[in-house]
Amino acid sequence: MSTTDKYAFGMIGLGVMGRSLLLNMADHGFAVAGHDKDAGKVSSLNDEAGERKAKGFGDVKEFIQSLTTPRAIMMLVPAGKPVDSVIAELSPLLDKGDILIDGGNSLFTDTNRRVEELEAVGLHFFGMGVSGGEEGARKGPSMMPGGDKDAYAVMKPIFEAIAAKVDGVPCVTYIGPGASGHFVKMVHNGIEYGIMQLLAETYEVMKKGLGLDNDAMGKVFADWSEGRAQSFLLDITKDIFKYKAPGTEHLLIDDIKDEARAKGTGKWTSQSAMDLQAPIPTVDTAVAMRDLSKYKALRTKAAGIYSGAQAIDANADEFVEALEQAFYFTMIISYAQGMHMLANASVEYKYDLKLDEIAKIWRGGCIIRSKFLENIYGAYGKNPALEHLLLDADVAALVEAALPGIRKVLSAAVSAGIAMPAYAASLSYFDAFRSERMPSNLIQAQRDYFGAHTYELIGKEGTFHTQWVPKS
Repeated sequence: MSTTDKYAFGMIGLGVMGRSLLLNMADHGFAVAGHDKDAGKVSSLNDEAGERKAKGFGDVKEFIQSLTTPRAIMMLVPAGKPVDSVIAELSPLLDKGDILIDGGNSLFTDTNRRVEELEAVGLHFFGMGVSGGEEGARKGPSMMPGGDKDAYAVMKPIFEAIAAKVDGVPCVTYIGPGASGHFVKMVHNGIEYGIMQLLAETYEVMKKGLGLDNDAMGKVFADWSEGRAQSFLLDITKDIFKYKAPGTEHLLIDDIKDEARAKGTGKWTSQSAMDLQAPIPTVDTAVAMRDLSKYKALRTKAAGIYSGAQAIDANADEFVEALEQAFYFTMIISYAQGMHMLANASVEYKYDLKLDEIAKIWRGGCIIRSKFLENIYGAYGKNPALEHLLLDADVAALVEAALPGIRKVLSAAVSAGIAMPAYAASLSYFDAFRSERMPSNLIQAQRDYFGAHTYELIGKEGTFHTQWVPKS
């Protein structure tokens, strides 16, 4: 294309994700432009574009001038201050009516602030969660746009064209007002944390408890990926158990340090859930275990003091069968906790979320896509007012059938000294959830005893306080 050509869409940030999304758009016939201060990334886009209608710019003003009006620009830069810096740089160069999209993993409260600030100067803004990694961005991601509905309507044809498709339906939909798009993506990432931790614990119990070798564990993950538990995360785990370290005859997984990193979205999910009083202990545990993994030196010292895990005395085939039930159960619980959090947020923040639509767009393109999302889509589709996923009759039947497996696996793991904290958190959540009467009455009595915080009585209106020990 010549330097005088105009482009329908612009991208700030030409890293792997930004470049892949632009090329995806160009593949679908859209003329697109990108900007990055890194000349190497600009060159990479131009080299990969070939004959496609895509061009990279190093100069931001030239980039802005190349776009058709009203301009539509997406930012794919690290969350936090970098987003504010880009907005501050772009705003003076834009005209009223132009559209800015934050496609990164921004904290939803930051998105709320930016919506208000940019609206005040006449710019349309929406935050959009994008899931699927490099491959998803290039071949079809799942996208969660929220904020300015009129601005999304302008971008809808492009996003529907590039999104992943399931049964011909694009995995993108308008989520809701304000920061709802980034909020939903944050919860998506929290569920992702939970399921990844569950898979790690599955690996742990097979390795330490059953003494299975890598080939045997890889076969288990491969078998499960063909069954009801099929998911993207299971599929990649299966592949990891096939990949040998270059130049060696052993798997790369055995060379990787057991110290997990995180970018913060799991922590944000836990913090936000506590603000909403929406319990998500599977996610909370996953965040905590990533943190604990970083204390390698302390763990090594403790391993020298305390006895280690023991083998599980069980038939391996029978135990793996129970383990599949247990994993399926905990995966359901992870999704259920996340959907309950979304339901609470929908009311608290007036997002008016359509949980069936969210489940529908998560079925393809995104990291937590799985066969079970069809069940979630169906549950909320037939009852949009469903208070909790575990109250759906079809889901309840799946949970009941899997309970013997989770109880068998956890009992054996605890006896053998093998840590399965996310499994345990999932089961304890369920057992508390199904309890008509919890022991919280004791907590209320204790709070009143030491702090005169009062309590409520069964069958009586009002609050009460007791002098628990007579004054001497």
